[in-house]
Amino acid sequence: MIGMWHAIADLPRAKLKVQFKVSKRAGYALDAVMEPYPIPLRFDSVTAEGTKLRATGKSFLNPAEEVFAELEFGESTFEGLLHAPPLGTLPLHGERGRGPFMSESLIEEVKPYRKREAAPRSDEEIREATEALLSRMSLADKVGQMCQCMASNFSFGGAVDSDPPEKLIAEGRAGSVLGAFDIRRVFELQKIAVEQSPHGIPLLFNADIIHGSQTIFPVPLAWSCSWDMDAIREACAIAAKEATASGIVYNHGPMVDVSRDPRWGRVVEGAGEDPFLGGLIAKAQVEGYQGPGTSESWFSEETMIACLKHFIGYGAAEGGRDYNTVDISEGTLRNVYLPPFRAGIEAGAGSVMNAFNLYQGVPAAANAFLLKDLLRGELGFGGILISDYGAVDEIVKHGCAKDAKEAAGLAVNATMDIEMVTRSFDYIPKLVEEGKLSEAQIDEAVRRLLFFKYKIGLMDDPFRYVRPEKEREYHFRAEHLEASLELARKSVVLLKNDGILPIRPETAGKAALIGPFADSKDLLGPWQFTRYGHETVTLYEGLRDLGFEEDRLLYAAGSGTDRALEGGIEEAVATAERADLVVLALGESSDMSGEAASRLSLELPEAQLRLAEAVVAVGKPTILVLTNGRPLVLDWFERNVGAIVETWFLGSRAGRAIADVLTGEYNPSGKLTMSFPAHAGQVPVYYSHFRTGRPLTEENASEKFVSKYLDGPNEPLYPFGYGLSYTRFEYGDVSLDRTAIRGEEKLRASVTVTNAGDRAGEETVQLYIQDVCGSVARPVRELKGFVKTALAAGESREIVFEIGSSDLAFWSPGRGYAAEPGEFRVMIGPNSRDAKTASFEYFESE
Repeated sequence: MIGMWHAIADLPRAKLKVQFKVSKRAGYALDAVMEPYPIPLRFDSVTAEGTKLRATGKSFLNPAEEVFAELEFGESTFEGLLHAPPLGTLPLHGERGRGPFMSESLIEEVKPYRKREAAPRSDEEIREATEALLSRMSLADKVGQMCQCMASNFSFGGAVDSDPPEKLIAEGRAGSVLGAFDIRRVFELQKIAVEQSPHGIPLLFNADIIHGSQTIFPVPLAWSCSWDMDAIREACAIAAKEATASGIVYNHGPMVDVSRDPRWGRVVEGAGEDPFLGGLIAKAQVEGYQGPGTSESWFSEETMIACLKHFIGYGAAEGGRDYNTVDISEGTLRNVYLPPFRAGIEAGAGSVMNAFNLYQGVPAAANAFLLKDLLRGELGFGGILISDYGAVDEIVKHGCAKDAKEAAGLAVNATMDIEMVTRSFDYIPKLVEEGKLSEAQIDEAVRRLLFFKYKIGLMDDPFRYVRPEKEREYHFRAEHLEASLELARKSVVLLKNDGILPIRPETAGKAALIGPFADSKDLLGPWQFTRYGHETVTLYEGLRDLGFEEDRLLYAAGSGTDRALEGGIEEAVATAERADLVVLALGESSDMSGEAASRLSLELPEAQLRLAEAVVAVGKPTILVLTNGRPLVLDWFERNVGAIVETWFLGSRAGRAIADVLTGEYNPSGKLTMSFPAHAGQVPVYYSHFRTGRPLTEENASEKFVSKYLDGPNEPLYPFGYGLSYTRFEYGDVSLDRTAIRGEEKLRASVTVTNAGDRAGEETVQLYIQDVCGSVARPVRELKGFVKTALAAGESREIVFEIGSSDLAFWSPGRGYAAEPGEFRVMIGPNSRDAKTASFEYFESE
């Protein structure tokens, strides 16, 4: 019964395919997914009796509900039943293998609807066509384009009181659809729009494609640790290629919020704490999803509209609690949170989504300063502005509008174009009638929406993205999996190594693989909707496939993610005692990260800490492998284990990538993009902080009246930019080709980096600059550049950075964006803490 199996079940309105993967170690494991619904089924308990399996678990959508399967296997077929709310109990008759693509039957059906002669229109042609269409539309028709509906009753937030999507679309009361996970559903709803709505205007289909569509890549916090813009750009391009094959044309991503509080669950979706690096990654992601921004790339059937989110300051939620209050100065807004958005807009992002938080006491969705003056006016953004889920309604809950009608008026006045799913915009015609909005404002919003529908070819070929034949070709294809594997390797960060790593299968003896993530497929992270989750490579499978025979690869779960297992610790200790070394696989489940997943504690769950203490006490060399979506407090592990490997959530080939690093098949090169606190009480802790009036130094550490903690350090355990290798890199002194520059002159800062170890490796050489004295306080250092360089053992290379006034500029209330004259320090090193320093002067032009 080991291997892949599938069954097709008949539902009242459609067919359902269930895929099972049966695997065996000490006992049997069963994993399953349902198509077209990208919802994994997690079976915690699996028992076997001959050729029969019984498995039980919890519903992904509602953990209070139980799922179970009873299956009996033959040579090539199986019989049984599956109970999975809300579908109920389904009888199953299936066969070995993955089975057919459910969309194959659509291939011939959609052909007559395609218009192969459609070609890109010029911007002038689009403007003319848009004006002609606008002149024929009623106010109600226009408002319909500004409204979005869900494709089904699946919800990304609170339930919405609304008509069914079929009715909304047929009446022209929805211009876009969220959450159509099934290509047939896209086809059905697009047909209604084109054939029944008042003007036959096609729909935009939106989805959150955050780190992959069907092939899942490392979560964004992980891939940011690669510092590899080309690999990140490729990951986003592949995600767009797979998603658009299923009809999705509008991405609710990338998230470009700067985040400095790891208690906030959504740090997993971003690029970490630094605005400079965040800007480069925002640009790479936009270019990956949208292509280079030419007419051809917009019209391509394999690119999608990128949406920068969340504008702005969402990452500064107080206490790290999602949806909580934000209170930041304009200087912090512009110098910390704005740069990634500016970079994404300059890269051509077609859309921006508002944040949930307040700014200066006004919700972002209603904030005319943020959306109209800053985003559209100052930054020149002319694309689609979409509300986040429920954000317009929440203007009322914030206490800044008395009802949904007033909230709609505030959002439109702030130039909001689409209300995501909720229905406050239904009040727009009444607001126009009352003179509180003008129809000209509505026309401007609809112009932007229609422009993009023409730009991507929907108006001329509404079904051009419904490509079931490309689903079959692109989804989970080998080249995409290889790209995911390569980026996963680059995203791993080695935090500690006392020499225990790498381990070679031929000399390591017996390895005990212990912990809830030792053989778990929960390695994909939040915000993914793949139908291939059951094929995720586990750590156990990765090590086995790299040469650890099963009799030398011992296994014990030891505990669940957040609960003890009866006898689990005893079994884990006994397993460790039989081994020569221990790989302790601990971490957070996917639902402990992401939206609405804030945590008070940054420790591993209690059950895992008790497991770790017991296993480490056995005294065997121990390697900690972490699966998680945020920086954690690892002080105890730093003191008690031989190596710590931060793997985050690495995606479809996670287990193989981790095994490659553990065995030395790949030399780790990842560098942290968020600081790891030594204690949760330090949070937020980040490298580019301001100096205080009483800074802590080595000289005054024993004094009382300085800025310090009584019971711990100020500094993080692992700083921004930190990451080890299996080789050792040495840095020479920083050399400047001049000691002063004026105006637009540039200087060159160089350093020689040597691979002083005995194997090849890649180092990320980082440039930081400190403005020693400004008209306002400046951070102790800011990242301004980096170079990734691969060096053979014993090889040296001179790394050169060019520094000019743009690298010194910042925003201040008195001068706006400008570089101020004075002394600057250049710091070059392997991370934000350990750097060599030199100084120069900057003078303004005469």
